[in-house]
Amino acid sequence: MIEILNGIHEFVDYHGDFKIRIYLNKEYEDYPQHWHMDYEIIMPIENSYKVFINETIYNLNPEDIIIIPPGELHQLYAPPIGYRIILQFDSALFYSLYGFDSAFHMFRPCVTVTPASMPDIHKELSSLILNITEEYFSTQPFREASAYSMLIRFFTTLGRNYINRNDMFSKMKNQKQHEYVDLFFNVCNYINEHCTENIKMEDIAKIAGFSKYHFARLFKKIMNISCYDYLINQRIIFAEKLMIEPDLSIMQIAMKSGFSSLATFNRVFKAKNRCTPSEYKSLYEI
Repeated sequence: MIEILNGIHEFVDYHGDFKIRIYLNKEYEDYPQHWHMDYEIIMPIENSYKVFINETIYNLNPEDIIIIPPGELHQLYAPPIGYRIILQFDSALFYSLYGFDSAFHMFRPCVTVTPASMPDIHKELSSLILNITEEYFSTQPFREASAYSMLIRFFTTLGRNYINRNDMFSKMKNQKQHEYVDLFFNVCNYINEHCTENIKMEDIAKIAGFSKYHFARLFKKIMNISCYDYLINQRIIFAEKLMIEPDLSIMQIAMKSGFSSLATFNRVFKAKNRCTPSEYKSLYEI
């Protein structure tokens, strides 16, 4: 199933402009520890499946779903007999959609959807995966648009459910919940647009209308990542987009992405992507 593996870095080949890849995986084969820059959704259809992430084993029963964000090290263990859908997609598809880029950070290190954990949406999400798979293997016109629209619906439903279940909102009225979510999505959108600039946490907190300490606590609680790490991640994402430019050096990419030094860029890039910027850039020469 893993077509291109550079060390432990899987490079997903989409074979064209359709940035979704689906495997109807029936192989009795385990997959070693690896990571990729793409989102991965796994749903067993027949028999169970095991996923190992961050020293935790997730045992999936038929129609249980696990969502693995980009950059997460994971291993897969298959039973002797079984069948599961493995869906990978380029998360850059949704970066232009307001709120999606920010919301994806809430799902780390992974999210599991089962009849017990999310009874209100499990059936809808499992049906969407089946429908996306049907479209993917069809020859119908507009199959890509149809698959993308269902994938957007999948994460819209998941994101709303995730936010509504957040413990921080347990004593708030729905209107107040929505105000907080909108506020922090606006903050994230501001960071996305200005990440290459020399912006400081004090400035972002002031825009949000909170003290620096209170803002930092709320941001981490709602977004499941610190504001500083979110800013660094956005700079890395910006840098990744520049990697396809053959005439740009690593130093130029670092400076254009908002990093003050090449050493800092190399360090945080490797910490996030588990490879150096030069190694990552070479992937586009495959």
